[in-house]
Amino acid sequence: MPELRKDPIVGRWVIIAPDRAKRPEDFTHEFKTSTDRFDPFLEGNEESTPPEILAYREPGTEPNGPGWRVRVVANKFPALQIEGDIDKRGDGMYDLMNGVGAHEVVIECPHRETNMADLSVDNIREVLWAYRDRLVDLKRDPRLVHGLIFKNKGAAAGASLEHSHSQLIVSSVVPITVWEEMSGSLEFYNFRGRCIYDDMIQQELANGSRIVLDTPGFVVFCPFASRFPFETWIVPKQHSSHYENIPRQGIEELGMVMKTVLCKLKTALDDPPYNYVLHSAPFDSTELPHYRWHIEIFPRLTRVAGFEWGSGFYINPVMPEEAAEFLRDIEVDIEQPAKISAAAS
Repeated sequence: MPELRKDPIVGRWVIIAPDRAKRPEDFTHEFKTSTDRFDPFLEGNEESTPPEILAYREPGTEPNGPGWRVRVVANKFPALQIEGDIDKRGDGMYDLMNGVGAHEVVIECPHRETNMADLSVDNIREVLWAYRDRLVDLKRDPRLVHGLIFKNKGAAAGASLEHSHSQLIVSSVVPITVWEEMSGSLEFYNFRGRCIYDDMIQQELANGSRIVLDTPGFVVFCPFASRFPFETWIVPKQHSSHYENIPRQGIEELGMVMKTVLCKLKTALDDPPYNYVLHSAPFDSTELPHYRWHIEIFPRLTRVAGFEWGSGFYINPVMPEEAAEFLRDIEVDIEQPAKISAAAS
C-alpha cells in the first residue's frame, strides 16, 4: 500500500508508491556522449571561456592558459549580473529589484570527462575547496546574501555541456527552499531546544535502514520522505551552518565521501543523469544553532509532471529503505586511478 511521509524539516508530504516501481536495476536510460563536439572547457580552449576568476594550477603556468586542475569562470549566459545596485522597489502590490548577483562555472577537470564520479578523490577535493574559496570571496560583497552551489549532470538534468562542471549562483535574496529549511529547523529548535539535523542523524544511525555510508565526519542516507528514487543526502556530523567555514580536514573526508556516493550511484543506476545542490546558511547570518549545511543528490529517474506541480506532492516509486540497501551493497574502489574517458584529449 502507498504511504504518505512528511518531511520533518519543511513539512512537505511525499507519496511513496512502491507498486509503481520497477526493480532498481530496471532504471535504465538512454544517453549519448559526443566525442567530436567542441568542448570549450577542455584544456587548451581557455580562450573560449571568460577569464578565470580562480584556478588551481601547476607551478609556473600562466593564467587563462593550460596547466590548471580546477578552474572557475563567469557564466557566459548569467542568470544574475555582478554589476549595478539592487534598487529594491515596488510596483503597486508587487516587489521587484535589479538582478544583481554572481553566476560562475566551476570547471572540474582539464580533460574531457562527463561524470564527477570518474575524477580522482584529490580532484574532487579541489573542486570542493573551490566552492569554499568562492563563497568566502563573494561573501565580502555586502549586496550578496546567499550562495547556492549546484550540479547538473546529463541533458535530462539540465546540463547544456557534457564536460564535468558545476555552478554557483550568489543572489541578493535567500532562495525559498533554503528559507523553508531554515524556518522549519528554527521552529523545531524553538520547540525542542535541539538541532533537527542532530536528531535526524541520531535516528537514522539508530534505525540503520536508510543509511548508505557512515564515516567519522559524515552521514549519508536516503531521507525518510525522499522526493525522488535514490535521493541521497550528505550531512556533516559536526554542527556547522555555513559551508564556507569547512576546515581542510573536512574537505579531505568530504572528497572521499562524494567520490564513494557518486560511484555507488553510477554503478547501481547505470550512470544516471543527476543533480546535486549544496544548501548553506545566508552570508549575513552568524553561526545558526538550528541549521546545518548539507548536500542533496537527486538522480533523474522519474519526471515531475502535472500532479506534482499542481499539488506540491512528489510521487516516489522507490522506498528509501530499499534504495539505501541497494546502494549500501554496491562495493566501489575509490582508490583506483581516475578513469579518463576515451574521448579525452
